[in-house]
Amino acid sequence: MNLQHTQWLLSLPASAAAQFRRAEQNRYKDVFAASDPPAKQLGSGGGTAYILEQAWRHTGENGISFSSWLNISRKLLIHGSGESRRLPAYAAQGKPMMPIPIMRGISSQNPDQALLDLQMQTYNRLILNAPSQYRVMVSCGDVFLRFNQCLPEYPQADVLIFGLTAPPEEAEHHGVLICIPDSACSLSFFLQKPSADHIMELKKTHSYYLDTGVWLLSERALSVLMRKCDWRDTDQTFKDGVPSNYDLYAAFGPALGIKPSVSDHEINNLRCAVIPIPNAHFYHFGTNRSVIASVGQLQNPSMDQRSFGHASMESHVPPIIQNSEVKCDINDKHRHIWIENSYITSGWKLTERHVLTGIPDNDWALCLPPSTCIDFTPVANIEGNEYAKGLCVRFYGFDDPFRGACDNGNTFFLNRPLTEWCQARGLTLAEVGISQNIDIHCAPLFPVLELKDITCRFLTWLFADEPEQADDLRLLWLSSARLSAAQLLQKADIQDIMTQRLKLMATSFAGMQKNLWLDNCSKLDLASAAEIYSKENWALPEVHEGKKAIDELASVHDSMFRAAVDRLRGKSNTEYETEAFDHLRSLIINQMEVDPALPERNVLEDQIVWCRAPVRLDLAGGWSDTPPYCLEHGGRVVNAAVNLNGQPPIQVFARIHEEPDIVIRSIDLGTEDRVCAYKDLHNVGQLGSGFGIARAALALSGFDPRFHAKGGYKSLEHQLKKDFGGGIELCMLAAVPKGSGLGTSSILAATLFAAIGEISGLHWDATDLFTRTLALEQMLTAGGGWQDQVGGITGGLKFIETDPGITQKTVIRWLPGNFFSDRYVNTQVLLYYTGITRIAHDILGEIVRGLFLNSNSHLSIINEISLNALYATDAIQRNDWNGLCEAIRRSWNLNQQLDSGTNPPAVQSILDKIGDYVTASKLLGAGGGGYMLIFAKDQEAALKIRETLTAQPPNNRARFVDIDLSDEGLQITRS
Repeated sequence: MNLQHTQWLLSLPASAAAQFRRAEQNRYKDVFAASDPPAKQLGSGGGTAYILEQAWRHTGENGISFSSWLNISRKLLIHGSGESRRLPAYAAQGKPMMPIPIMRGISSQNPDQALLDLQMQTYNRLILNAPSQYRVMVSCGDVFLRFNQCLPEYPQADVLIFGLTAPPEEAEHHGVLICIPDSACSLSFFLQKPSADHIMELKKTHSYYLDTGVWLLSERALSVLMRKCDWRDTDQTFKDGVPSNYDLYAAFGPALGIKPSVSDHEINNLRCAVIPIPNAHFYHFGTNRSVIASVGQLQNPSMDQRSFGHASMESHVPPIIQNSEVKCDINDKHRHIWIENSYITSGWKLTERHVLTGIPDNDWALCLPPSTCIDFTPVANIEGNEYAKGLCVRFYGFDDPFRGACDNGNTFFLNRPLTEWCQARGLTLAEVGISQNIDIHCAPLFPVLELKDITCRFLTWLFADEPEQADDLRLLWLSSARLSAAQLLQKADIQDIMTQRLKLMATSFAGMQKNLWLDNCSKLDLASAAEIYSKENWALPEVHEGKKAIDELASVHDSMFRAAVDRLRGKSNTEYETEAFDHLRSLIINQMEVDPALPERNVLEDQIVWCRAPVRLDLAGGWSDTPPYCLEHGGRVVNAAVNLNGQPPIQVFARIHEEPDIVIRSIDLGTEDRVCAYKDLHNVGQLGSGFGIARAALALSGFDPRFHAKGGYKSLEHQLKKDFGGGIELCMLAAVPKGSGLGTSSILAATLFAAIGEISGLHWDATDLFTRTLALEQMLTAGGGWQDQVGGITGGLKFIETDPGITQKTVIRWLPGNFFSDRYVNTQVLLYYTGITRIAHDILGEIVRGLFLNSNSHLSIINEISLNALYATDAIQRNDWNGLCEAIRRSWNLNQQLDSGTNPPAVQSILDKIGDYVTASKLLGAGGGGYMLIFAKDQEAALKIRETLTAQPPNNRARFVDIDLSDEGLQITRS
């Protein structure tokens, strides 16, 4: 199974699923959408079985069995094809496609984001670290889980349910997972919406969790579910062509656990576990009330409450407006109002509890009573009309349940019995063709008209408590084609809805361009924005001269956004991209001008300065230390400083010599360079180009006038004669293969700074070495982060963290080194040189480009990488070997998610040979080659690994290298 690829399956109403498949869904290109069969209620279990079967038939290769298809990759299924009776505005589109406004304080949001975008981020996090035994994740389309902590290790089970800690008053609205005391992972039994009092009673003897509706199923569990839905393995079909109605949460769930509530032999034998999501918040989007409450909480989060959207709206939520043009009087005093994809002109008067969607451009002067909602849904090809298209006017009450027989006095419509609504307009159910016992959801109440025939009078007649008694309005309603809410699920023209939404969105963005564009650059997923601008041919935002952005990096984001739009429009101009990289470099390098150096001789004529440093093993968090990510979000890394074969492999010697020049020698390369003038230091070249690192280090150490505290001298020769009485000789040794993944280049740079600083009396501390090395990498266009130099210069095993900011100040917390003691290193923790190299600079460029664009596909993974550093730290502090191995597995998996080239076939072939003996492994550094860190299952397994790879090496360079933890880190001595 490919753990790096997840196939997304989305259940939507029929019209939305059809449009989804037809449209060019750029960011949903890997999503398969389908709907339940017409007039069939399958339930969540039957719906799961059906969409899996449909995806297999449409996306599986010819001749491949259903079981084989399941094992190619994992499947993540989002259920969003319900009838949405209590949220009519988004019934036809499907709740997952509901637009969500841009939220404050959150980066990388899609300009046209839907609930699905938020769900995909969370669900991807949940499935990302799941063991391979879990084949399918099933989730709900009308909820959103939000959390920002690392997940615990996943237990082994057939069914794994994600739970949430919540008070009984919140949990009673959900399924509740009752767990064995002191064992949160084992489910005792499952209850559907028990009372708060019942939960309180159970709490005395059990632990409990709210069921989030997100379940992971093994192949065994999925086979049981498919059989419950009448799937036949023998002929790969359902008994009656489609699944039988079966509910995953109401039928399958209660039969799970050690003491299940329902007896079912097949399900009872499945092992079920619960994994609590730490400090999560649970938002509901199933009703008008819950949508407004949940979005309001997302905009202004409450840290005390866990579950949002079920309680009555007691708190005040200001009007929520998106993709709309609103000209009427509206302010924060208008309670619980949702306006989306609408034109609300100056003649409208609003009160409270309105959901207004799809309103076309109009000149109406409507006065909406409290709790009145309207949506206009474009439909096509309505039978019996002379026109091909029209607008279906759906009017309803804010709390209408859209459920019940039409003649029942308790079946409400517009906040009153449906029969009373008819009577007020001089109508009877029989006269309008509505059967008395038909469910209101199937009643043809909503007229389809051309826009020119829709008047303010008619709309008022539809929703007024005391409508005008006018035969022309009554006749217009009676004579029009009318649809039911159920029919709209099939007839809605989703493309027309999207067309108006994009038109209004363009207007909103045009308004933003005038003065807010730069300030919003850091919030938006600019990769997604570039696709919209290119596809819709929007004019690029104007940035007014003199406008200073709140964020120093805003112009970097803006330049890369323009480069992305140009690229999508087929332009080969690289000016904007170059501008983005140059600006980031300037921000970091300019910090060195603020803190220039004043180098002066600080050694005797016969003294030699000798600096030596270990390399670093990155265990978790790598990439979070890379600009611009760390500058905006801070970084977290866990790494260890180690010697190789008993020696620190990075060494630099410095001494004074007679000639007023600088001689640079590389012992490992056997080459020499001579710097005689300032201009020689300006040609630093690229990372890895001979002596570029040394030239850049000398420049930043004050041997370039730009970074000299007094502006330098008329020549380098003059400076050396006056301040050193001669020249400087630097000898470098990097006893590590190029492209090793051990941070060699950055550690060599920091060691060079240490040697130059020592011979020049600069009195630099470790922080100076870190920050100057970061600037050096920018000068060399390497774009690296800070973890390499911190990892090598600072000894031991440690957790390193920085806060956001252009100046990165590291906070280092040392960790116990038990797992790198003689008991483990070289006997169970092995370092293997693969003989395969890959230069990090090539990988960095593409990923940094994604970070410039706030690409959610990049940022979400690096956020998880950062959290994994906390996970690794916790495991090490608890002396938890299995936890550390899990952190290493996650680190390797996340690196592959970020860059597929991290694990090339040549590397995978090595892992395949030793897979039976390995509990965790990862390539060090950016991946693709170099050194591999291997955690064996035990010492006997480690011997098997050594025997296997020694007997079958991938090439003639591959070898094991002994390591030992370096407590000293950088060492500086004089002769």
